[in-house]
Amino acid sequence: MSKDIFVVVEQRNGNIQKVGIELIGEATKLAADLGEKVVAVLMGHNITDKAQTLCQYGASSVLVVDHPVLENYTTEPYAKALHYIIKTYEPNIVLFGATSIGRDLAPRVAGRVHTGLTADCTRLDIDVAKYQEYLRTSTSLPEDRIAALDTSDRFLKMTRPAFGGNIMATIVCRSYAPQMATVRPGVMKMAEKDPSRTGEVISVDAGLSMDDMNVEILSVEMKEKKSVDITEAKILVSGGRAVGGPEGYEPLRELADVLGGEVSSSRIGVDNGWIEKDRQVGQTGKTVRPNLYIACGISGAIQHQAGMEDSGFILAINKDESCPMMQLADLGVEGDIKVIIPKLTEAVKKYKANVNV
Repeated sequence: MSKDIFVVVEQRNGNIQKVGIELIGEATKLAADLGEKVVAVLMGHNITDKAQTLCQYGASSVLVVDHPVLENYTTEPYAKALHYIIKTYEPNIVLFGATSIGRDLAPRVAGRVHTGLTADCTRLDIDVAKYQEYLRTSTSLPEDRIAALDTSDRFLKMTRPAFGGNIMATIVCRSYAPQMATVRPGVMKMAEKDPSRTGEVISVDAGLSMDDMNVEILSVEMKEKKSVDITEAKILVSGGRAVGGPEGYEPLRELADVLGGEVSSSRIGVDNGWIEKDRQVGQTGKTVRPNLYIACGISGAIQHQAGMEDSGFILAINKDESCPMMQLADLGVEGDIKVIIPKLTEAVKKYKANVNV
C-alpha cells in the first residue's frame, strides 16, 4: 500500500537548493492531514553529509543515493535511481521543484512508473475544508458546487494556472500511484530549521554504474548572473501597462538601484517584449515575497496578485484609485508613475545622502 510523501530534493554542486526546503515545509503540512511521514530523496555524489540538514527542516528520514555517476545532473542515471526508489518504497505522493532539472526528471519518471504528473503547481491540498476555503476566497466557483465537495476525499488536489493563467485548474490523480507534482519555486514558505531535530538517513543502492551515463559532459560552464533572481530580492519595483514600453522601465531601474532592489514586471511587459521573462511576477511568472513591493502602473489582476500578495509591504502607484492593486496595497498613491517615480528616486537619494547611508 502506498504511503508517505517523498520530496525529491535538488542539489547543485553539492549545495541543497532552496526549493527542496520549501517543499519539505509544505509536505509536512500535507503529511499531517494524511497521518503520514515526509521522506526526502537526495541524489548526487559525496552528498551524504547534507542529509541530516533535511531532517532539521522537517523530513522524518532521508533516502540518499550517492554515486559518482550522479555528480552532475544527467537524465538517465537520475531517472533510473528515482524509478528504483519509487518501485521499492511505494510512496503515496512524490513532489519535485518546477526547475529545469525537475521539469526534465519528473515526466520521465512518471512515464516509467505509469502515473500522472501535474506540472508547475502553485497550491497543494489534502484536507477538503482547507481547499473549500481557498475556493471561496480566491475563485468564482458557485457556493453550491463548493459545498458539494466530498469532505472524505484524501487525494492530493494539485492546483496550477491554465490557459495562460486565465483560470486555475485543480487536478486529482485517483487511479494511479504515486500522485506526482512539480511545484513552482518560491510559492511555498520556507520551513523553520530546528538544529535539534534528527532523522534516519538511509543509503540506497539503486544499482547504478558508470555505464548508465549515456551522454558525455565535456565541460560545465557557469553563467554569471548580473542581477538577483526576483524570488530572492528583498525589494522589488514592478512595472505594468503604464510603463508604455522598454524605455519605461529605466526610471524603475533607477529607483530599484537607489533602494538596493530589483525590477520586475506584470505579464503585459513580458508579452510585449519590454522586459525579460524571468522578471515576470504572477501565476504564469514567479511568486515573490519581498519586504517591499512597489507596483507601478499595475492594475492588479488576480493572476498578478497571486504572485505577490504575500509581500511584506505593498506600495501602489496608479492613476486609478479604485483598481484592485490600490485596494490590495498597504499604501496607495494616486498619480502618474512617470511623474512620481523620478521624484521618489530623488527623494530617496536625498534622504540617503543626509543620513550618510
